[in-house]
Amino acid sequence: MTHIPNELSALKSTIIDMWSLVNSQMVKSRYALEHFDKDLVGEIANNEKRVDAYELKLNMDCEHILALYNPVANDLRLVLSALKTNYNLERVGDYAYNIACLVKDLEHPIDPECMTEMGISEMYDTALKMLTNTLTAFEKEDSNLAREVFRKDELLDKIKNRSNRVAADLILKKPQEAINILSLLSVVRKLERVGDQTKNMAEELIFYLEAKVLRHGQKG
Repeated sequence: MTHIPNELSALKSTIIDMWSLVNSQMVKSRYALEHFDKDLVGEIANNEKRVDAYELKLNMDCEHILALYNPVANDLRLVLSALKTNYNLERVGDYAYNIACLVKDLEHPIDPECMTEMGISEMYDTALKMLTNTLTAFEKEDSNLAREVFRKDELLDKIKNRSNRVAADLILKKPQEAINILSLLSVVRKLERVGDQTKNMAEELIFYLEAKVLRHGQKG
């Protein structure tokens, strides 16, 4: 009797735990940025170590399953998808941590008008919705929900593509805010990359789920 179903179930559970932690890191990085909360930066830094620990554990768990159980078909696709999702989640955690580090280096709070003009809140709303939708799609094995992130990613790209012009205009208008505006430009780029990593996770989920559905459809 094989134990691989139990191993795969535990693997999924660990991914969900890591995903929830990364989501929390993103939420906290937003709060730190919007409220100039440098104390929260230390908490984010400590949690970054937990994200890295999850990454190592998931890599080891996947290697363990591959070495001991030689999975095939749907099981193999799940493990391969988990490996890539693990990498993408760790990268999202890095971006949340890097945004927190930017806050740590700021000398004064960011002008709310600059935040609005650069589209920071809209990007955070979109990126967090993408992460949440993809996690729900993973938990419910819903490829249609996973596909919704592709449309949302287009909005992040649109905001990022106009960010240089917006930043330049703001610096001309508020030269005293130049350093903070340049920091916001870095935040925009990181949030756009969060969208890319989340889109990658959605693609991996669809790869696993739709092959699984096709295979099941061949039965009978």
